[in-house]
Amino acid sequence: MKNILGREIPEFIEGYGEIAQYKGSWNKKLGKIKKDSSFKVILPGEKKLFKELKKLMDSLELKDGMVVSFHHHLRNGDFVLNMIMREIQERGYKDITLVASSIFPCHKELVLMMEAGIITGIYSAYISGPVAKAISQGKLQKPAVMHTHGGRARIFETGELKIDFAFVAAPSSDEYGNINGVDGKSACGALGYAHTDVEWAETVVVITDNLVSYPNPTIEINQTNIDYVLVVDAIGDPKGIVSGTTQVTKNPIGLKIANLTSKFIAESGYLKDEMSFQTGAGGTSLAVAVEMKDIMKAKGIVGSFASGGITGYIVDMYKEGLFKSIFDVQCFDLEAVKSIKENKAHMTMSASMYANSNNKGCVVNMLDVVILGATEMDTNFNVNVTTGSDGYIMGGSGGHSDTAAGSKCCIIVSQLVNARISVIKDNISTITTPGETVDVLVTEKGIAINPLRKDLIEKFENSSLPIKTIEELKSIADKLIGEPSPIEFEDKIVALVQYRDGTILDIVRKIK
Repeated sequence: MKNILGREIPEFIEGYGEIAQYKGSWNKKLGKIKKDSSFKVILPGEKKLFKELKKLMDSLELKDGMVVSFHHHLRNGDFVLNMIMREIQERGYKDITLVASSIFPCHKELVLMMEAGIITGIYSAYISGPVAKAISQGKLQKPAVMHTHGGRARIFETGELKIDFAFVAAPSSDEYGNINGVDGKSACGALGYAHTDVEWAETVVVITDNLVSYPNPTIEINQTNIDYVLVVDAIGDPKGIVSGTTQVTKNPIGLKIANLTSKFIAESGYLKDEMSFQTGAGGTSLAVAVEMKDIMKAKGIVGSFASGGITGYIVDMYKEGLFKSIFDVQCFDLEAVKSIKENKAHMTMSASMYANSNNKGCVVNMLDVVILGATEMDTNFNVNVTTGSDGYIMGGSGGHSDTAAGSKCCIIVSQLVNARISVIKDNISTITTPGETVDVLVTEKGIAINPLRKDLIEKFENSSLPIKTIEELKSIADKLIGEPSPIEFEDKIVALVQYRDGTILDIVRKIK
């Protein structure tokens, strides 16, 4: 059957179950939180601390078919996921469901575990590198579930998926499991994606390479939900965890897009005192932040907060008084990590507080403007950031569809044509973010406003900016490069795109 976006999705998918079809971005539902988690009581005198991985694993009641979770704040420098899964493999356990908030190229050894039936299911908000390619090739027994950052918190809180063991990489911990991400050689900053795992997992293991005396003087996640603490030599490679400095694009096309975007925001009515703002860590998105900084300074505008994954550019805006506070779910560079330590108004937040639609109000609901990217977009403003132009999985929503739904103005920035490929297509291979939540597309050839936003269309009727319809932009691209050849897929479903409320937006099929 087809859902309301016209995507053909079976009513039942083997390895997942019955499908709840997507019914709209603001389909009102009664929130549900499952409050029946259990835990092991730690009595006076009992120790949580281990200094050998094998002895720790001997103490855990591991089993076939278990669900194990990891967070991704160590990004492409992570050692912990591979370390634990290697030990599980050596012990002969199979049919593991891996719940990793994101998976990076450094996790390539998981492919062999998928092929051997050790890992048979994966839940993640973002997958790149060899694991993503292997899923697209059909090497995972069950379809991968591609959720959002906020959706991941919802999955655990509602009991849709129960974590047996959460392995939490911690740059700093004491012997009782009071942890933070800002101290130690593996400092990564905010630990936003670990909070829900710690709260809802049956057993929680903290893994650190920086054991400090009790009590840890800086605590983001406290001891009350931690079962064990393991000390290892290294939890990650600092060079892959955060960059020294994230970089603004030097591409003239990217800079032109950023300039058009900042001018659009300035004319939109959203650029005003107490505005809230989020942008990603991509080069063009950062260029928008730089442009916004100059405009806000010139106009004397002071915003309420900036949020999301934080970079040094957002920190600079905060330090210069352009925003009163920062909400941080993950850090992209060292300046952001340092700022959390130094600035009281630079606040960490859990993924649930950030973007979960199944609570009493998340931060994205308070966003005015968000700047996002796109791999592809159709003329209904549906956006794909899950699969590439070749049809292979290369990313995922992360907070894309969360922030699009919550913000007052969602702006997609993208080159219209890149490497002989148009960003706008009649049909995109995968829908990650529904078009009803996307307001504007800014390209080097012009700006398209979603017809649903009649207020914005009216506001820009007499603007000097190059306002066009999305059909006009597509026509420009088609004249430059022609119609692309369609990607061929097999029938096998290799992944499901789960919207933030748990309904299924789309499916990804095996590459032919």
